[in-house]
Amino acid sequence: MAVRRLRALAALRDAFRVHPVVTLVGPRQCGKTTLALEYARERAKRGEVLRLDLEDPVDLARLDNPMLALEGTRGLVIIDEVQRRPELFPVLRVLVDRGPRGRKFLILGSASGELLRQSSESLAGRTALLELSPFSLHETREPRRLWLRGGYPRAYLARRDADAFAWLGAYVTTFLERDVPSFGLRIPARALRRFWMMLAHTHGQVLNLSELGRAFGATHKTVAHYVDILSQTFMVRQLQPWFENIGKRQVKAPKLYFRDSGLLHALIGITSRHALAVHPRVGASWEGFALESILRELGPAPGECFFWATHAHAELDLLTFVAGRRIGFEIKRADAPTVTRSMRIASADLGLDHLYVVTPGDATFPLAERISALGLDAIGSGQWRP
Repeated sequence: MAVRRLRALAALRDAFRVHPVVTLVGPRQCGKTTLALEYARERAKRGEVLRLDLEDPVDLARLDNPMLALEGTRGLVIIDEVQRRPELFPVLRVLVDRGPRGRKFLILGSASGELLRQSSESLAGRTALLELSPFSLHETREPRRLWLRGGYPRAYLARRDADAFAWLGAYVTTFLERDVPSFGLRIPARALRRFWMMLAHTHGQVLNLSELGRAFGATHKTVAHYVDILSQTFMVRQLQPWFENIGKRQVKAPKLYFRDSGLLHALIGITSRHALAVHPRVGASWEGFALESILRELGPAPGECFFWATHAHAELDLLTFVAGRRIGFEIKRADAPTVTRSMRIASADLGLDHLYVVTPGDATFPLAERISALGLDAIGSGQWRP
């Protein structure tokens, strides 16, 4: 079973029509290299293609003198795992400005943060930034399989659930033992695994750094640094709170979600549909899966998506801004949702243009004025827009 990423491929083509450099970021093993090679096959019909993988010692050594290695290149140059050589960005700026005309650079990276800062500073006006996630609903159209296994290609496409979770377990080990130390975290992999499992049990909750620090035996600043590293490597999402001037005490700490449901399930011991259905965290798991699916469909910038909550227990799972409109989402794992008092408060206090109550399935119908039920499958179909 093949999954073609047609939207991502089209976005790559569009970006190169405007910019000589495209920076493609996303977690390890999410399909960045596969997408780059598919685009490279298109480009190969029109010119040369050179790919350098900075996890290959030969290619890494080749770029010891990057100006010498890259100055004579033509066509498309792909540089994979660029976070291993962030000093390349100023060199790329010089190469782009010198030409030749038509030369393009496709830069792949498995971390944001410092990588993106250097890219934006060194290549201002010359690069487009694209983020590639693991498979999403509109690419697979199999929500139950995707929810259980997550969207990493090797897990999603595995023949059996057992094979998928064996791969996910190995992925966690590799990430902890090899990738995390490369980001400057000098902490034993066993301790970091324990911390990651602790985070898994806070999935969907407001992040309490002091409480996590006490449980882990570290300061809240140390815990915040660890969480930031996991955010920058696309493992978790810190959904920031929205504040409204309404004279109510509002929650000011972010919520934490694992971005891939399969990784979450691997960490908390869910390896089958039955185990997922009876697990006490099934509601939180589905909330995170639905939230990530909505964000992947809408594609808002980080400063355009929030949650909202008051200390009086009024809340909204997701607030986004779409074409100047305030759109709210409340996520309910229920076939027959009803309008609650909390929904009405959120709609009124936040001045929502529309509130969607996201449910399983594909049924979409009105619940009240400016409030609708919206099936998650309808979001994944690509035919719904707010």
